[in-house]
Order: sequence, then C-alpha cells, then structure tokens
Amino acid sequence: MIEGGKTSKLKEIKETVFGAVEIIRQAGKPDVQESFGKMMDIAMVAREIIEALKSPEMVKNIENFRLISNNINEISAKMQDTLKQLEGTGVINEAAGLIKSTKSAIDLFGNNGQDLLKTSAAVMEILRTIKAAQDTIRTVRNTAGFIRNKIT
Repeated sequence: MIEGGKTSKLKEIKETVFGAVEIIRQAGKPDVQESFGKMMDIAMVAREIIEALKSPEMVKNIENFRLISNNINEISAKMQDTLKQLEGTGVINEAAGLIKSTKSAIDLFGNNGQDLLKTSAAVMEILRTIKAAQDTIRTVRNTAGFIRNKIT
C-alpha cells in the first residue's frame, strides 16, 4: 500500500509540474503577453481613477451630488403632497373641466379658433365704444352740473 501511495503522489507531483510548465510556456506567447500588457494598462487607469476620486474636489463633488439627490427626493415628496392636496380641494378637476369647456367652445367656432378671435375682437370693440360713451355722458353731466352751479 505504501508503494501505491508513493506512486500516486509522484504522479500527482509530475502532473502538477507539467501543468505549471505548460502555463509558463503559454504565458510566454506574444498574444498572452499582449493581454497581460492590456490588463496592466487597465489596472493603472483604474488606480488613477480611484486616486482621482479620493481628491478633495471629487469628494466635494460627490457630496454635492448626494445633496442634490436628497433635495430632488424632498421636492418630489412635497410636489406629491401638494398634488394630493390640490386633488382633495377639487381645483384640478375644475381646471380640467374648464379646459374641456374652453376647447369645446373653440371647436364650436371652427376655423382653428379664428371665428372666436374675430368675435372676441368685436366684443372688445363694443366694450371700448360703451366706455367711450360712458366717458362722454360723464363729461356732459359734469359740464351741465358746472353750468348749473354757475347760473345759480
């Protein structure tokens, strides 16, 4: 049994040595050497990046990004709360209804709202005319009152 144990140990050592020799032989090939070179270059770039991330400026920038992220999360939560409050008051539904009504009114006028614009301009002109008439009546009334005061 001891003989068989020694033989198997020797065989194991022999296979290990042959495996190591094969690895060394393969490592000497130009393709493998080129790959090792690329891995070394990548490791150097990674080390430079890690060192750059440790600089005070980058630490400050990273902290600023964290603060910005926290602020955005807080703003988002506040906006959601505000939206819930607005929905609770019914303002959003009323605004949506007003928008639908306005769109329906514009659609009734057709011509992409051109008729509505013309009607609006005409109504504005009528209102200006009424205001001018009111101003004239006021002026006449004030003048009549002034004349009456002078006569008496």
